[in-house]
Amino acid sequence: MRFLIPIILSCYFLFAGCKEKAEETPAAAEDFSYSGSSVDGQVQPSLLYTNLGLMPAVRISFTAAPDPGSVAANIFLNETSGAAATFNTSFENEGKTLLLTPAAPLLSFKSYILTISGELRSKKNSALKNSVTLNLRTGIDLSNKFPVIPDHQLLDLVQKQTFKYFWDFAHPVSGLARERNTSGNTVTSGGSGFGIMAIVVAVSRSFISRTEGLERLQKIVSFLGTKARRFHGAFPHWLDGGTGDVIPFSTKDNGADLVETSYLVQGLLTARQYFDGQSPAEAKLRNDINGICNTVEWSWFRKGGGNVLYWHWSPDFNWEIGLPIRGWNEALITYVLAASSTDYAISKEVYDTGWAKNGAMANGVSYFGVQLPLGPANGGPLFFSHYSFLGINPFGLSDAYANYEVQNKAHTLINYTYCRTNPKGYTGYSEECWGLTASDDINGYMVHDPGNDNGVISPTAALSSFPYTPEESMRALKFFYYKLGDRLWGTYGFYDAFSLKDAWFAGSFLAIDQGPVIIMIENYRSGLLWNLFMSCPEVRTGMQKLGFTGPGI
Repeated sequence: MRFLIPIILSCYFLFAGCKEKAEETPAAAEDFSYSGSSVDGQVQPSLLYTNLGLMPAVRISFTAAPDPGSVAANIFLNETSGAAATFNTSFENEGKTLLLTPAAPLLSFKSYILTISGELRSKKNSALKNSVTLNLRTGIDLSNKFPVIPDHQLLDLVQKQTFKYFWDFAHPVSGLARERNTSGNTVTSGGSGFGIMAIVVAVSRSFISRTEGLERLQKIVSFLGTKARRFHGAFPHWLDGGTGDVIPFSTKDNGADLVETSYLVQGLLTARQYFDGQSPAEAKLRNDINGICNTVEWSWFRKGGGNVLYWHWSPDFNWEIGLPIRGWNEALITYVLAASSTDYAISKEVYDTGWAKNGAMANGVSYFGVQLPLGPANGGPLFFSHYSFLGINPFGLSDAYANYEVQNKAHTLINYTYCRTNPKGYTGYSEECWGLTASDDINGYMVHDPGNDNGVISPTAALSSFPYTPEESMRALKFFYYKLGDRLWGTYGFYDAFSLKDAWFAGSFLAIDQGPVIIMIENYRSGLLWNLFMSCPEVRTGMQKLGFTGPGI
Protein backbone atom coordinates (compact mmCIF):
# COMPACT_ATOMS: atom_id res chain seq x y z
CA MET A 1 0.00 0.00 0.00
CA ARG A 2 2.81 2.26 0.91
CA PHE A 3 4.15 1.81 -2.64
CA LEU A 4 0.81 2.72 -4.21
CA ILE A 5 0.50 6.14 -2.58
CA PRO A 6 3.20 7.87 -4.74
CA ILE A 7 1.71 6.32 -7.84
CA ILE A 8 -1.77 7.53 -6.94
CA LEU A 9 -0.50 11.06 -6.15
CA SER A 10 1.45 11.18 -9.40
CA CYS A 11 -1.63 10.20 -11.33
CA TYR A 12 -3.66 12.80 -9.44
CA PHE A 13 -1.29 15.65 -10.27
CA LEU A 14 -0.95 14.48 -13.83
CA PHE A 15 -4.74 14.39 -14.20
CA ALA A 16 -5.16 17.83 -12.58
CA GLY A 17 -2.50 19.31 -14.83
CA CYS A 18 -4.10 17.83 -17.90
CA LYS A 19 -7.48 19.19 -16.83
CA GLU A 20 -6.03 22.69 -16.22
CA LYS A 21 -4.47 22.71 -19.68
CA ALA A 22 -7.67 21.57 -21.24
CA GLU A 23 -9.56 24.47 -19.65
CA GLU A 24 -7.12 27.27 -20.83
CA THR A 25 -8.80 30.08 -23.04
CA PRO A 26 -7.16 30.50 -26.47
CA ALA A 27 -5.20 33.79 -26.87
CA ALA A 28 -7.44 36.60 -28.30
CA ALA A 29 -6.71 37.82 -31.88
CA GLU A 30 -4.70 41.10 -31.98
CA ASP A 31 -6.72 44.29 -32.40
CA PHE A 32 -5.00 46.17 -35.25
CA SER A 33 -7.01 49.22 -36.23
CA TYR A 34 -6.68 52.96 -36.92
CA SER A 35 -6.98 55.05 -33.77
CA GLY A 36 -6.36 58.64 -34.90
CA SER A 37 -4.32 61.12 -36.91
CA SER A 38 -2.94 64.63 -36.87
CA VAL A 39 -1.26 66.83 -39.46
CA ASP A 40 1.14 69.51 -38.26
CA GLY A 41 -0.44 69.14 -34.85
CA GLN A 42 -4.02 69.64 -36.12
CA VAL A 43 -6.63 67.00 -35.35
CA GLN A 44 -9.60 66.92 -37.74
CA PRO A 45 -12.27 64.27 -37.11
CA SER A 46 -13.40 64.76 -40.71
CA LEU A 47 -9.90 63.71 -41.89
CA LEU A 48 -9.82 66.84 -44.11
CA TYR A 49 -6.74 69.00 -43.48
CA THR A 50 -6.48 72.34 -45.28
CA ASN A 51 -4.02 75.21 -45.68
CA LEU A 52 -1.08 72.95 -44.95
CA GLY A 53 2.55 73.78 -45.43
CA LEU A 54 4.43 72.10 -48.23
CA MET A 55 6.22 69.67 -45.88
CA PRO A 56 3.41 68.55 -43.57
CA ALA A 57 4.12 66.12 -40.72
CA VAL A 58 1.40 63.44 -40.78
CA ARG A 59 1.03 61.24 -37.70
CA ILE A 60 -1.16 58.15 -37.93
CA SER A 61 -1.79 56.11 -34.80
CA PHE A 62 -2.83 52.47 -34.55
CA THR A 63 -3.83 50.19 -31.74
CA ALA A 64 -0.81 48.00 -32.47
CA ALA A 65 2.54 48.56 -34.10
CA PRO A 66 2.53 48.26 -37.91
CA ASP A 67 5.09 46.08 -39.60
CA PRO A 68 7.60 48.54 -41.16
CA GLY A 69 8.06 46.15 -44.06
CA SER A 70 4.35 46.39 -44.89
CA VAL A 71 4.17 50.19 -45.07
CA ALA A 72 5.61 50.86 -48.54
CA ALA A 73 3.17 48.53 -50.29
CA ASN A 74 0.07 49.68 -48.40
CA ILE A 75 0.30 53.42 -47.77
CA PHE A 76 0.01 55.83 -50.73
CA LEU A 77 0.19 59.63 -51.12
CA ASN A 78 -1.20 60.93 -54.41
CA GLU A 79 -2.36 64.17 -55.96
CA THR A 80 -6.04 64.08 -56.86
CA SER A 81 -4.86 63.80 -60.46
CA GLY A 82 -3.29 60.47 -59.52
CA ALA A 83 0.37 61.52 -59.54
CA ALA A 84 2.26 59.85 -56.71
CA ALA A 85 4.24 61.80 -54.10
CA THR A 86 7.12 60.05 -52.35
CA PHE A 87 7.48 60.19 -48.57
CA ASN A 88 9.66 59.15 -45.68
CA THR A 89 8.45 57.25 -42.63
CA SER A 90 9.52 56.73 -39.04
CA PHE A 91 7.82 55.40 -35.92
CA GLU A 92 6.94 56.83 -32.50
CA ASN A 93 5.03 55.72 -29.42
CA GLU A 94 6.58 52.23 -29.22
CA GLY A 95 6.02 51.80 -32.93
CA LYS A 96 2.25 52.40 -32.80
CA THR A 97 2.41 55.89 -34.41
CA LEU A 98 3.63 56.27 -37.97
CA LEU A 99 5.22 59.64 -38.83
CA LEU A 100 5.03 60.39 -42.53
CA THR A 101 6.73 63.38 -44.18
CA PRO A 102 7.07 64.17 -47.90
CA ALA A 103 10.46 63.40 -49.41
CA ALA A 104 10.23 66.72 -51.31
CA PRO A 105 7.97 69.76 -50.87
CA LEU A 106 4.43 69.24 -52.08
CA LEU A 107 2.94 71.64 -54.63
CA SER A 108 1.10 74.69 -53.30
CA PHE A 109 -2.68 74.88 -53.50
CA LYS A 110 -2.96 71.21 -54.36
CA SER A 111 -5.17 68.46 -52.95
CA TYR A 112 -3.61 65.14 -51.97
CA ILE A 113 -5.10 61.85 -50.82
CA LEU A 114 -3.29 59.74 -48.24
CA THR A 115 -4.62 56.17 -48.39
CA ILE A 116 -3.89 53.44 -45.84
CA SER A 117 -4.89 50.08 -47.27
CA GLY A 118 -6.68 47.43 -45.28
CA GLU A 119 -3.83 45.12 -46.34
CA LEU A 120 -1.40 46.89 -43.95
CA ARG A 121 -0.06 44.29 -41.49
CA SER A 122 0.94 44.61 -37.86
CA LYS A 123 4.15 43.19 -36.47
CA LYS A 124 2.14 40.15 -35.42
CA ASN A 125 0.83 39.84 -38.99
CA SER A 126 -2.72 41.00 -38.28
CA ALA A 127 -4.49 42.86 -41.10
CA LEU A 128 -5.76 46.41 -40.53
CA LYS A 129 -9.47 46.23 -39.76
CA ASN A 130 -10.48 49.09 -42.08
CA SER A 131 -8.76 51.18 -44.74
CA VAL A 132 -8.34 54.90 -43.94
CA THR A 133 -8.27 57.95 -46.24
CA LEU A 134 -6.95 61.40 -45.27
CA ASN A 135 -7.52 64.43 -47.51
CA LEU A 136 -4.69 66.96 -47.46
CA ARG A 137 -4.83 70.37 -49.10
CA THR A 138 -1.71 72.53 -49.21
CA GLY A 139 -1.71 76.30 -48.93
CA ILE A 140 0.70 79.08 -49.82
CA ASP A 141 4.24 78.54 -50.94
CA LEU A 142 5.85 81.58 -49.38
CA SER A 143 8.97 81.50 -51.52
CA ASN A 144 9.43 84.37 -53.98
CA LYS A 145 8.23 83.40 -57.44
CA PHE A 146 10.11 86.21 -59.21
CA PRO A 147 13.34 88.08 -58.51
CA VAL A 148 12.89 91.04 -56.17
CA ILE A 149 13.20 94.39 -57.95
CA PRO A 150 13.04 98.01 -56.73
CA ASP A 151 9.54 99.25 -55.93
CA HIS A 152 9.45 101.78 -58.77
CA GLN A 153 10.36 99.07 -61.26
CA LEU A 154 7.63 96.85 -59.87
CA LEU A 155 5.08 99.65 -60.36
CA ASP A 156 6.35 100.15 -63.92
CA LEU A 157 6.00 96.43 -64.58
CA VAL A 158 2.45 96.22 -63.24
CA GLN A 159 1.30 99.24 -65.24
CA LYS A 160 2.97 98.06 -68.43
CA GLN A 161 1.76 94.45 -68.20
CA THR A 162 -1.79 95.48 -67.31
CA PHE A 163 -1.85 97.97 -70.19
CA LYS A 164 -1.54 95.07 -72.63
CA TYR A 165 -5.17 94.27 -71.93
CA PHE A 166 -6.22 97.57 -73.54
CA TRP A 167 -3.57 97.56 -76.24
CA ASP A 168 -2.88 94.00 -77.41
CA PHE A 169 -6.34 92.69 -76.58
CA ALA A 170 -8.40 95.66 -77.78
CA HIS A 171 -11.06 94.90 -80.37
CA PRO A 172 -9.33 94.99 -83.76
CA VAL A 173 -12.09 96.96 -85.52
CA SER A 174 -13.08 99.57 -82.96
CA GLY A 175 -10.06 99.65 -80.65
CA LEU A 176 -12.49 99.53 -77.71
CA ALA A 177 -11.91 97.39 -74.62
CA ARG A 178 -13.47 93.96 -74.51
CA GLU A 179 -15.59 93.32 -71.45
CA ARG A 180 -13.35 90.43 -70.38
CA ASN A 181 -10.75 88.14 -71.89
CA THR A 182 -13.44 85.72 -73.09
CA SER A 183 -15.86 88.27 -74.53
CA GLY A 184 -15.26 87.95 -78.26
CA ASN A 185 -16.88 90.96 -79.93
CA THR A 186 -18.48 92.32 -76.75
CA VAL A 187 -16.89 95.64 -75.80
CA THR A 188 -17.75 97.78 -72.81
CA SER A 189 -18.35 101.52 -72.88
CA GLY A 190 -17.27 102.20 -69.30
CA GLY A 191 -14.27 99.88 -69.47
CA SER A 192 -13.27 101.58 -72.72
CA GLY A 193 -13.25 104.90 -70.90
CA PHE A 194 -10.79 103.36 -68.47
CA GLY A 195 -8.80 102.00 -71.42
CA ILE A 196 -8.58 105.46 -72.98
CA MET A 197 -7.08 106.80 -69.76
CA ALA A 198 -4.69 103.83 -69.72
CA ILE A 199 -3.49 104.82 -73.21
CA VAL A 200 -2.67 108.27 -71.88
CA VAL A 201 -0.62 106.66 -69.09
CA ALA A 202 1.14 104.42 -71.62
CA VAL A 203 2.19 107.40 -73.76
CA SER A 204 3.35 109.32 -70.71
CA ARG A 205 5.39 106.32 -69.50
CA SER A 206 6.76 105.63 -73.01
CA PHE A 207 5.20 102.19 -73.22
CA ILE A 208 3.99 103.34 -76.63
CA SER A 209 4.78 106.44 -78.69
CA ARG A 210 2.60 109.54 -78.78
CA THR A 211 1.86 108.83 -82.44
CA GLU A 212 0.75 105.29 -81.65
CA GLY A 213 -1.50 106.50 -78.86
CA LEU A 214 -3.00 109.22 -81.03
CA GLU A 215 -3.75 106.79 -83.86
CA ARG A 216 -5.44 104.29 -81.54
CA LEU A 217 -7.51 107.00 -79.88
CA GLN A 218 -8.61 108.38 -83.22
CA LYS A 219 -9.71 104.90 -84.23
CA ILE A 220 -11.77 104.61 -81.04
CA VAL A 221 -13.28 108.08 -81.32
CA SER A 222 -14.19 107.64 -84.98
CA PHE A 223 -15.97 104.38 -84.19
CA LEU A 224 -17.85 105.96 -81.29
CA GLY A 225 -18.86 108.94 -83.39
CA THR A 226 -19.95 107.11 -86.54
CA LYS A 227 -20.86 103.50 -85.76
CA ALA A 228 -21.73 103.07 -82.10
CA ARG A 229 -25.41 103.16 -81.20
CA ARG A 230 -26.44 106.03 -78.97
CA PHE A 231 -29.65 106.96 -77.20
CA HIS A 232 -30.13 110.65 -76.47
CA GLY A 233 -26.37 110.88 -76.76
CA ALA A 234 -25.67 108.11 -74.23
CA PHE A 235 -24.03 104.78 -74.99
CA PRO A 236 -25.19 101.31 -73.98
CA HIS A 237 -23.24 99.26 -71.46
CA TRP A 238 -22.18 96.72 -74.10
CA LEU A 239 -21.57 97.12 -77.83
CA ASP A 240 -20.54 94.89 -80.66
CA GLY A 241 -16.94 95.97 -81.23
CA GLY A 242 -17.20 95.30 -84.95
CA THR A 243 -20.56 96.84 -85.84
CA GLY A 244 -21.43 99.23 -83.01
CA ASP A 245 -24.78 97.51 -82.40
CA VAL A 246 -26.14 97.13 -78.89
CA ILE A 247 -25.46 93.88 -77.05
CA PRO A 248 -28.06 93.82 -74.24
CA PHE A 249 -26.57 93.78 -70.76
CA SER A 250 -29.82 92.20 -69.59
CA THR A 251 -33.25 91.71 -71.12
CA LYS A 252 -34.46 95.27 -70.57
CA ASP A 253 -31.03 96.89 -70.53
CA ASN A 254 -30.66 97.28 -74.30
CA GLY A 255 -30.42 101.05 -74.52
CA ALA A 256 -28.67 103.88 -72.74
CA ASP A 257 -26.52 103.37 -69.65
CA LEU A 258 -25.81 106.81 -68.23
CA VAL A 259 -23.26 105.73 -65.63
CA GLU A 260 -21.19 103.71 -68.10
CA THR A 261 -21.42 106.69 -70.47
CA SER A 262 -19.99 108.93 -67.77
CA TYR A 263 -16.95 106.66 -67.39
CA LEU A 264 -16.43 106.82 -71.14
CA VAL A 265 -16.77 110.62 -71.23
CA GLN A 266 -14.38 110.91 -68.26
CA GLY A 267 -11.78 109.08 -70.32
CA LEU A 268 -12.44 111.04 -73.50
CA LEU A 269 -12.09 114.40 -71.78
CA THR A 270 -8.86 113.27 -70.14
CA ALA A 271 -7.44 112.28 -73.53
CA ARG A 272 -8.58 115.59 -75.04
CA GLN A 273 -6.61 117.48 -72.41
CA TYR A 274 -3.50 115.36 -72.93
CA PHE A 275 -3.38 115.58 -76.72
CA ASP A 276 -3.18 119.36 -76.75
CA GLY A 277 -0.73 119.77 -79.62
CA GLN A 278 -1.25 122.02 -82.62
CA SER A 279 -0.95 119.32 -85.27
CA PRO A 280 -4.03 118.70 -87.45
CA ALA A 281 -4.25 115.13 -86.09
CA GLU A 282 -4.40 116.24 -82.45
CA ALA A 283 -6.81 119.06 -83.28
CA LYS A 284 -9.11 116.58 -85.05
CA LEU A 285 -9.05 114.24 -82.07
CA ARG A 286 -10.08 117.07 -79.74
CA ASN A 287 -12.87 118.20 -82.06
CA ASP A 288 -14.22 114.68 -82.46
CA ILE A 289 -14.16 114.13 -78.69
CA ASN A 290 -16.09 117.37 -78.16
CA GLY A 291 -18.63 116.25 -80.73
CA ILE A 292 -19.30 113.07 -78.73
CA CYS A 293 -19.27 114.56 -75.24
CA ASN A 294 -21.35 117.63 -76.01
CA THR A 295 -24.26 115.62 -77.39
CA VAL A 296 -24.94 113.52 -74.28
CA GLU A 297 -28.38 114.69 -73.14
CA TRP A 298 -27.72 114.46 -69.42
CA SER A 299 -30.77 116.46 -68.36
CA TRP A 300 -33.09 114.27 -70.45
CA PHE A 301 -32.31 111.41 -68.05
CA ARG A 302 -34.26 113.24 -65.35
CA LYS A 303 -37.25 111.32 -66.78
CA GLY A 304 -39.53 114.23 -67.44
CA GLY A 305 -37.85 116.85 -65.30
CA GLY A 306 -37.57 115.11 -61.92
CA ASN A 307 -34.84 115.97 -59.46
CA VAL A 308 -32.83 112.79 -59.96
CA LEU A 309 -30.99 111.19 -62.87
CA TYR A 310 -31.90 107.72 -64.06
CA TRP A 311 -29.38 105.04 -64.92
CA HIS A 312 -31.10 103.30 -67.85
CA TRP A 313 -33.40 103.99 -70.75
CA SER A 314 -34.45 101.55 -73.46
CA PRO A 315 -36.14 102.25 -76.81
CA ASP A 316 -38.18 99.09 -76.20
CA PHE A 317 -38.81 99.25 -72.45
CA ASN A 318 -38.51 103.00 -71.77
CA TRP A 319 -37.85 103.53 -68.03
CA GLU A 320 -39.00 100.09 -66.89
CA ILE A 321 -35.72 99.29 -65.11
CA GLY A 322 -36.47 102.38 -63.05
CA LEU A 323 -33.14 102.80 -61.27
CA PRO A 324 -32.52 106.32 -59.96
CA ILE A 325 -28.87 107.23 -59.48
CA ARG A 326 -28.57 108.04 -55.80
CA GLY A 327 -25.49 108.21 -53.59
CA TRP A 328 -23.29 107.01 -52.09
CA ASN A 329 -21.87 104.69 -54.73
CA GLU A 330 -19.65 104.76 -57.82
CA ALA A 331 -21.66 107.36 -59.77
CA LEU A 332 -20.53 110.76 -58.47
CA ILE A 333 -18.87 111.34 -61.84
CA THR A 334 -22.28 111.12 -63.54
CA TYR A 335 -23.62 114.13 -61.65
CA VAL A 336 -20.38 116.08 -62.08
CA LEU A 337 -20.46 115.59 -65.86
CA ALA A 338 -24.19 116.31 -66.01
CA ALA A 339 -23.58 119.61 -64.23
CA SER A 340 -20.67 120.34 -66.58
CA SER A 341 -22.65 119.97 -69.81
CA THR A 342 -22.85 122.98 -72.10
CA ASP A 343 -26.33 122.28 -73.48
CA TYR A 344 -27.84 119.61 -71.20
CA ALA A 345 -26.77 120.63 -67.72
CA ILE A 346 -28.54 119.76 -64.49
CA SER A 347 -29.01 122.16 -61.59
CA LYS A 348 -27.58 121.93 -58.09
CA GLU A 349 -31.07 120.99 -56.89
CA VAL A 350 -30.91 117.76 -58.89
CA TYR A 351 -27.56 116.99 -57.28
CA ASP A 352 -28.72 117.78 -53.75
CA THR A 353 -32.09 116.05 -54.00
CA GLY A 354 -31.27 113.22 -56.36
CA TRP A 355 -27.69 112.23 -55.63
CA ALA A 356 -27.17 113.38 -52.05
CA LYS A 357 -30.76 112.66 -51.00
CA ASN A 358 -30.69 115.98 -49.15
CA GLY A 359 -27.88 114.68 -46.98
CA ALA A 360 -29.32 111.20 -46.33
CA MET A 361 -26.31 109.56 -47.97
CA ALA A 362 -24.32 110.52 -44.85
CA ASN A 363 -23.02 107.80 -42.55
CA GLY A 364 -20.85 109.20 -39.74
CA VAL A 365 -20.40 105.88 -37.92
CA SER A 366 -16.97 104.52 -36.97
CA TYR A 367 -15.94 101.07 -38.15
CA PHE A 368 -12.73 99.49 -36.85
CA GLY A 369 -11.95 102.84 -35.27
CA VAL A 370 -12.30 104.79 -38.53
CA GLN A 371 -15.16 107.25 -39.01
CA LEU A 372 -16.89 106.97 -42.38
CA PRO A 373 -18.50 110.20 -43.69
CA LEU A 374 -20.70 108.69 -46.42
CA GLY A 375 -22.21 105.48 -47.67
CA PRO A 376 -23.31 102.08 -46.41
CA ALA A 377 -22.07 100.24 -43.35
CA ASN A 378 -18.34 99.44 -43.56
CA GLY A 379 -18.11 101.49 -46.76
CA GLY A 380 -19.26 98.99 -49.37
CA PRO A 381 -17.05 97.66 -52.20
CA LEU A 382 -13.87 99.60 -52.92
CA PHE A 383 -14.83 100.52 -56.49
CA PHE A 384 -16.96 103.26 -54.89
CA SER A 385 -13.65 105.05 -54.22
CA HIS A 386 -12.14 104.26 -57.61
CA TYR A 387 -14.37 104.68 -60.66
CA SER A 388 -15.43 108.31 -60.20
CA PHE A 389 -12.02 109.24 -58.87
CA LEU A 390 -10.00 108.11 -61.84
CA GLY A 391 -10.44 111.68 -63.05
CA ILE A 392 -11.88 113.59 -60.08
CA ASN A 393 -9.08 114.39 -57.65
CA PRO A 394 -10.45 113.82 -54.13
CA PHE A 395 -7.45 115.34 -52.34
CA GLY A 396 -8.54 118.58 -50.73
CA LEU A 397 -11.97 118.28 -52.37
CA SER A 398 -15.09 119.10 -50.35
CA ASP A 399 -18.72 119.99 -50.78
CA ALA A 400 -21.68 120.29 -48.42
CA TYR A 401 -21.63 116.58 -47.68
CA ALA A 402 -18.05 115.41 -47.22
CA ASN A 403 -14.36 115.92 -47.57
CA TYR A 404 -13.64 113.36 -50.29
CA GLU A 405 -10.04 112.78 -49.33
CA VAL A 406 -11.25 111.82 -45.86
CA GLN A 407 -14.07 109.75 -47.34
CA ASN A 408 -11.92 107.67 -49.67
CA LYS A 409 -9.11 107.14 -47.19
CA ALA A 410 -11.59 106.10 -44.50
CA HIS A 411 -13.38 103.74 -46.88
CA THR A 412 -10.12 102.07 -47.87
CA LEU A 413 -8.77 101.79 -44.32
CA ILE A 414 -11.99 100.16 -43.15
CA ASN A 415 -11.76 97.61 -45.96
CA TYR A 416 -8.10 96.97 -45.19
CA THR A 417 -8.62 96.69 -41.44
CA TYR A 418 -11.55 94.33 -41.89
CA CYS A 419 -9.36 91.97 -43.93
CA ARG A 420 -6.43 92.32 -41.55
CA THR A 421 -8.51 91.53 -38.46
CA ASN A 422 -10.30 88.78 -40.43
CA PRO A 423 -13.43 88.35 -38.28
CA LYS A 424 -14.57 85.31 -40.29
CA GLY A 425 -11.21 83.56 -39.97
CA TYR A 426 -10.65 83.10 -43.70
CA THR A 427 -7.40 81.52 -44.81
CA GLY A 428 -4.88 84.03 -46.12
CA TYR A 429 -6.45 87.33 -45.03
CA SER A 430 -3.73 89.55 -43.57
CA GLU A 431 -2.14 92.98 -43.75
CA GLU A 432 -0.52 91.76 -46.99
CA CYS A 433 -3.54 90.05 -48.50
CA TRP A 434 -6.61 92.27 -48.58
CA GLY A 435 -9.10 94.03 -50.82
CA LEU A 436 -12.83 93.49 -51.32
CA THR A 437 -14.68 94.82 -54.34
CA ALA A 438 -16.80 93.62 -57.25
CA SER A 439 -15.05 90.95 -59.30
CA ASP A 440 -15.28 87.45 -60.61
CA ASP A 441 -15.94 84.92 -57.90
CA ILE A 442 -15.65 81.20 -57.33
CA ASN A 443 -19.43 81.08 -57.90
CA GLY A 444 -19.59 83.50 -60.86
CA TYR A 445 -19.52 87.24 -60.13
CA MET A 446 -20.07 88.99 -56.82
CA VAL A 447 -19.88 92.41 -55.21
CA HIS A 448 -17.53 91.72 -52.28
CA ASP A 449 -17.37 93.99 -49.25
CA PRO A 450 -17.14 93.56 -45.46
CA GLY A 451 -20.88 92.89 -45.33
CA ASN A 452 -20.77 90.40 -48.19
CA ASP A 453 -17.52 88.49 -47.84
CA ASN A 454 -16.98 84.88 -48.89
CA GLY A 455 -13.19 84.76 -48.78
CA VAL A 456 -12.49 86.10 -52.30
CA ILE A 457 -9.83 88.81 -52.68
CA SER A 458 -9.77 91.04 -55.79
CA PRO A 459 -6.29 92.46 -56.56
CA THR A 460 -7.78 95.59 -58.16
CA ALA A 461 -9.21 96.59 -54.76
CA ALA A 462 -5.87 97.10 -53.00
CA LEU A 463 -3.89 98.14 -56.09
CA SER A 464 -6.36 100.79 -57.21
CA SER A 465 -6.21 102.21 -53.67
CA PHE A 466 -2.55 103.25 -53.90
CA PRO A 467 -3.35 106.98 -53.56
CA TYR A 468 -5.23 106.37 -50.30
CA THR A 469 -3.17 103.64 -48.62
CA PRO A 470 0.25 103.61 -50.30
CA GLU A 471 2.05 101.48 -47.69
CA GLU A 472 -0.76 98.96 -47.33
CA SER A 473 -1.22 98.76 -51.10
CA MET A 474 2.50 98.22 -51.68
CA ARG A 475 2.53 95.35 -49.19
CA ALA A 476 -0.40 93.81 -51.04
CA LEU A 477 1.28 94.30 -54.41
CA LYS A 478 4.45 92.55 -53.24
CA PHE A 479 2.46 89.67 -51.78
CA PHE A 480 0.37 89.25 -54.93
CA TYR A 481 3.41 89.38 -57.21
CA TYR A 482 6.20 87.70 -55.28
CA LYS A 483 4.28 85.13 -53.22
CA LEU A 484 1.30 84.33 -55.46
CA GLY A 485 2.73 85.29 -58.82
CA ASP A 486 2.97 81.74 -60.13
CA ARG A 487 -0.83 81.53 -59.90
CA LEU A 488 -1.98 85.16 -59.98
CA TRP A 489 0.22 86.90 -62.58
CA GLY A 490 -0.62 86.51 -66.25
CA THR A 491 -0.51 87.98 -69.74
CA TYR A 492 -2.45 91.12 -68.79
CA GLY A 493 -1.29 91.62 -65.23
CA PHE A 494 -3.02 90.16 -62.21
CA TYR A 495 -5.93 87.80 -62.69
CA ASP A 496 -9.24 89.13 -61.47
CA ALA A 497 -9.65 87.37 -58.11
CA PHE A 498 -8.60 84.49 -55.89
CA SER A 499 -9.51 82.66 -52.70
CA LEU A 500 -6.83 81.10 -50.54
CA LYS A 501 -9.63 79.60 -48.46
CA ASP A 502 -10.78 77.58 -51.45
CA ALA A 503 -7.40 77.34 -53.26
CA TRP A 504 -9.12 79.03 -56.23
CA PHE A 505 -7.63 81.47 -58.74
CA ALA A 506 -9.64 83.13 -61.50
CA GLY A 507 -8.44 82.79 -65.07
CA SER A 508 -10.13 86.01 -66.13
CA PHE A 509 -9.27 89.65 -66.75
CA LEU A 510 -11.99 92.34 -66.71
CA ALA A 511 -11.67 95.79 -68.28
CA ILE A 512 -13.34 97.56 -65.35
CA ASP A 513 -10.86 95.95 -62.94
CA GLN A 514 -7.67 96.19 -65.00
CA GLY A 515 -8.15 99.86 -65.91
CA PRO A 516 -8.24 101.34 -62.40
CA VAL A 517 -5.01 99.51 -61.50
CA ILE A 518 -3.06 101.40 -64.17
CA ILE A 519 -4.81 104.71 -63.64
CA MET A 520 -4.79 104.91 -59.85
CA ILE A 521 -1.18 103.77 -59.60
CA GLU A 522 -0.37 106.63 -61.98
CA ASN A 523 -2.42 109.09 -59.95
CA TYR A 524 -0.45 107.96 -56.90
CA ARG A 525 2.86 108.37 -58.73
CA SER A 526 2.29 111.58 -60.65
CA GLY A 527 -1.32 112.77 -60.42
CA LEU A 528 -1.39 112.71 -64.23
CA LEU A 529 -5.03 111.74 -64.84
CA TRP A 530 -6.31 113.92 -62.01
CA ASN A 531 -4.43 116.93 -63.35
CA LEU A 532 -5.73 116.39 -66.87
CA PHE A 533 -9.37 115.81 -66.04
CA MET A 534 -9.54 118.59 -63.46
CA SER A 535 -8.06 120.99 -66.03
CA CYS A 536 -11.21 120.71 -68.18
CA PRO A 537 -12.83 124.16 -67.99
CA GLU A 538 -16.35 122.72 -68.19
CA VAL A 539 -15.62 120.34 -65.32
CA ARG A 540 -14.39 123.13 -63.10
CA THR A 541 -17.52 125.14 -63.92
CA GLY A 542 -19.79 122.20 -63.20
CA MET A 543 -18.15 121.36 -59.89
CA GLN A 544 -18.33 125.00 -58.80
CA LYS A 545 -22.04 124.95 -59.59
CA LEU A 546 -22.52 121.91 -57.35
CA GLY A 547 -20.70 123.59 -54.47
CA PHE A 548 -17.35 121.82 -54.61
CA THR A 549 -14.26 123.55 -53.32
CA GLY A 550 -10.65 122.48 -53.56
CA PRO A 551 -7.40 122.99 -55.43
CA GLY A 552 -7.97 124.12 -59.01
CA ILE A 553 -11.75 124.60 -58.69
